[in-house]
Amino acid sequence: MVAASGLAPPRLAVPCPRAAGRGCGGGHHRVGFLRSAPVALAGPAAAQLRCCASTVDDGVVSAAAAPKPRLPRVVGMGSKLIGCGSATPSLSVSNDDLSKIVETSDEWIAARTGIRNRRVLSGNETLRELSVQAAKKALEMAQVNADDVDLVLLCTSTPDDLFGGAAQVLAEVGCANAFGFDITAACSGFIIGLITATRFIKGGGIRNILVIGADALSQFVDWTDRGTCILFGDAAGAVLVQACSADEDGLLGFCVQSDGNGQKHLNCVSSHVESILSKTNGVPSFPPKKATFSNIEMNGKEVFRFAVRCVPQSIEKALEEAGLPASSIDWLLLHQANQRIIDAAASRLDIPSDKVISNLANYGNTSAASIPLALDEAVRAGKVKAGDVIAASGFGAGLTWGSAIVKWC
Repeated sequence: MVAASGLAPPRLAVPCPRAAGRGCGGGHHRVGFLRSAPVALAGPAAAQLRCCASTVDDGVVSAAAAPKPRLPRVVGMGSKLIGCGSATPSLSVSNDDLSKIVETSDEWIAARTGIRNRRVLSGNETLRELSVQAAKKALEMAQVNADDVDLVLLCTSTPDDLFGGAAQVLAEVGCANAFGFDITAACSGFIIGLITATRFIKGGGIRNILVIGADALSQFVDWTDRGTCILFGDAAGAVLVQACSADEDGLLGFCVQSDGNGQKHLNCVSSHVESILSKTNGVPSFPPKKATFSNIEMNGKEVFRFAVRCVPQSIEKALEEAGLPASSIDWLLLHQANQRIIDAAASRLDIPSDKVISNLANYGNTSAASIPLALDEAVRAGKVKAGDVIAASGFGAGLTWGSAIVKWC
């Protein structure tokens, strides 16, 4: 059946306020953080508001690593999104294709999820290559040279290398003066990476940051389980975040939260659950078993309930911090997990369907890539324009969730 279908399955932290009776369910205490209010400084204090690294002559310390003169690292700057890009695998897998593998149909999948197609890595394609392509497109749109990138954040839960992929990606993109690291938060990863980027700019004086969301969850899907294999696809998306004056700040508000008690509802755990060193007659067994990971396991009903409850609340808190009503939102951009979740959140926030960005039908759930992928398509199609206010929210494994109110430049 597989051959016939052509498939080869492969800030100072401020506690996030809560309205009475509107917690995210259960009796568990969840901790959230909001951005602290900006602090205005004047006189000598403002003059001293610089990262300690700005006192170091980069040319003297490492002329080979930083051939260009670097501007002083000034903290307290704002952030703006000035470029985006995306990339997807070549193989498209339709619902009809999946019906040849598992007992399902296009009608069954579309009615429950809104998904009709997804892209899956095949052949010699790698997630690193997709990440590099997306990053280069974002730099091209932003008109920023790779040499001018200071930091690369690779938001992924499925790197090609267990030790991380950011360093390899930045090297292939040509970001000779940047450092980088991975952020692992599955479907919440891009939002967390975006907020992290703005904090590096505000608190660390960084100027240009590439934030890449990329995942290949197809590698961890049980293709005989119709409850999960119908959902996921592979992709990469990227944005270029640049420092700007405080009054041009494009991050208007945000809120991030997590609850480890929900991990049982969505996970991909290590496959050997017993102790690595098993004992036989008191003697440890050595060497340890080879490490691997199980397939994605999900309680769809519980994840759905979590998302439709917590995502609108998270956006409302981010809007409250931004001092904006929901009516000020030009576009609602949620993690592309399920069309029913997207519709429920839009209804809760009273946002009309023509202001909702969704490309779920074509790509499925691409985890950390879903928000930047959908954003890139909307920008290049002329839907999202300069000055538009976007309410973006990611949610998923962990459980983690977060929202950001951003302005597109």
